[in-house]
Amino acid sequence: MNPRASAWALGLAGLAPLAVAGGDAAAGRKVFSACINCHAVGPAARHGFGPQLNELVGRKAGASPGYAYSAGMKASGLVWSEATLTAFLRDPEAVVPGTKMRFWGLGMNERKVADLLAYLAAAQGQ
Repeated sequence: MNPRASAWALGLAGLAPLAVAGGDAAAGRKVFSACINCHAVGPAARHGFGPQLNELVGRKAGASPGYAYSAGMKASGLVWSEATLTAFLRDPEAVVPGTKMRFWGLGMNERKVADLLAYLAAAQGQ
């Protein structure tokens, strides 16, 4: 893991409550509408410009079979958790320098992050 990613990973533990603080899956579906051009979730999900997002929590970053991840993502050493996803969704490039994800992030909007994570969790079984 590179030093910058290590620093982020060590500091992420305090962010976890933000992602689980009552996320609304229905509202998260609306947030996800900005993601659907690149990502898919649910039983029929396949890789697109970005990887599919099923079973994301607990997965090692850059490890979904069949997707060509950036070198930065593969080398990040991250395991996706609510805390790492919260930080990444806020500022992808700061968490994984060199990521292919071209999204400015959700900034400090805690509600949108919590809602999006709730939707991703709920959409797995659709």
